[in-house]
Amino acid sequence: MANCAHEAYQPRETYQERVKLIKEHADSFYSNLKTNRVESAIQDNRKIEAMALQMVDTTRKRTGQPSTPAAEQDVALLNTVNATAATNWLALGQYYAIKRQYPQALATYRHLIDSYTNSIDRPYREQALRALKDLGRLHPPTATANP
Repeated sequence: MANCAHEAYQPRETYQERVKLIKEHADSFYSNLKTNRVESAIQDNRKIEAMALQMVDTTRKRTGQPSTPAAEQDVALLNTVNATAATNWLALGQYYAIKRQYPQALATYRHLIDSYTNSIDRPYREQALRALKDLGRLHPPTATANP
């Protein structure tokens, strides 16, 4: 009977561990951004994205199986992980814009738009598109003279 209780609890432990890890990476992302360690912040966000990819694989393996509370938790957590990573890209774009590093800001917003293509990602894409328009007003492209 003890084995059954442990097996039932195991997915919850994994879930809690994942939640903790996501929070650690997200906290580290913002801490690194605040101290201008942009590459480290990007690596933290890449780790969050990697977790999302692993979770997508796990979720796909369950396709066709009856829904369980653990599976529903995994889907909810996947959505949270995805939202966290997308929000971090938006924050990085804002960071670059504040620092007047417009090409990096543009590239960051473009990355979000190009990479986050699921319907659930639409609000993040829309925010990135608005940010691109704002950047266009702040830093309009310069016209090149044709000889």
